[in-house]
Amino acid sequence: MPMTLHAAYVPSALQMLGTGQHLINKAEEWCTEQKCDHADVVGARLIEDMLPFTYQVKCIAEHTAGSIAGVHAGVYSPDLNPPPASFAELRSKLTDASAAMEALDEAEMESWIGRDMRFEFKESRMDFTVENFLLSFSQPNFYFHAATAYDILRMLGVGVGKRDFMGVPRLKA
Repeated sequence: MPMTLHAAYVPSALQMLGTGQHLINKAEEWCTEQKCDHADVVGARLIEDMLPFTYQVKCIAEHTAGSIAGVHAGVYSPDLNPPPASFAELRSKLTDASAAMEALDEAEMESWIGRDMRFEFKESRMDFTVENFLLSFSQPNFYFHAATAYDILRMLGVGVGKRDFMGVPRLKA
């Protein structure tokens, strides 16, 4: 049986949303242990020209549930609103995104295959099919932002390792 779009996208999205939740928890625990201000982590960047931890976590949600909302609209444009400013707000954003992903219907997703989809940002425009948008644009983006959030925590000295990034793998039942 061929793999469905749902199977190719949703479980990985949920895995990275779970990773984001776990990273927030690890960051908050570390702040408590180190007696540091949460704002020091939420605003931390790998390098000055990269966006902060809070933006990276926000983008895990944006490139999962936000991308699905874009598919429904036929066009996806990045959410330019400021990212959540606290661990609790970040958790809520990821929880909402997880709920949206869990609610997706496999048959509905299969009906999207071949439909036109567009990415727009400022003067930039990229045309896709839905499946290519999700698998070649959104999926690499949610992995990138999850990895960058992880890297920021590592840079700060938070005790996270590869298993913290991987989350819960999908094992043979």
